[in-house]
Amino acid sequence: MKYEDLLEECTSNDVFVIENAKFRSKSDGLINGNVIGINKKICTSKKRACVLAEELGHYHTTVGNITMNATTSDKKQELRARAWAYNKMIGLNGIVNSYKHGCYSLNDTAEYLEVTENFLLEALQYYKSKYGISATIDNYVIYFEPYLGVLELV
Repeated sequence: MKYEDLLEECTSNDVFVIENAKFRSKSDGLINGNVIGINKKICTSKKRACVLAEELGHYHTTVGNITMNATTSDKKQELRARAWAYNKMIGLNGIVNSYKHGCYSLNDTAEYLEVTENFLLEALQYYKSKYGISATIDNYVIYFEPYLGVLELV
């Protein structure tokens, strides 16, 4: 579902997606201008969605060629694109919603959010670096350490 939604977002932004691209590099996805390529070796829709979200994040946030990831500016742009993808695919609200739907493990949460467990773990690391060990949203506290947990405030 999320993959199809991202494809629709690409279409509405005049971004073209090549879903079975053959790359010389080992990259999962690449973007050049308004064309996103997803490596043909990416088989699951969850992984494709995560890759497409990050490349769409580059479309919305990145300037220039940062494929070498050599400068501090390149690294900042890479992080900004990933943060865009984490917020698009997960977000703090997504974590709370997964808790409300009975997801208490990383695997269940990733399944509910339609992302890979690795993508979820990377997002949680990002949120921890941004908010510290916890973040509060509405009547919920999300703990990122020692493991993912959500507490409803009464």
